[in-house]
Amino acid sequence: MDAKRVKQILSSPDDITVHYNGASVWIDNCDEQGNTCTVHMRGKENEKSTVSINELQEL
Repeated sequence: MDAKRVKQILSSPDDITVHYNGASVWIDNCDEQGNTCTVHMRGKENEKSTVSINELQEL
């Protein structure tokens, strides 16, 4: 995935399925300069991770 698509997903009112390492995640925010996003697993809002934008997959 690229930063432009991540920003589109963040601003969309739709529920867009995104996976990280095979798990469904919500994107919390995007750091374009660092090419990273903060994500959390669906249902586990307290477990946030910073991951590379390139590792996210839209299904």
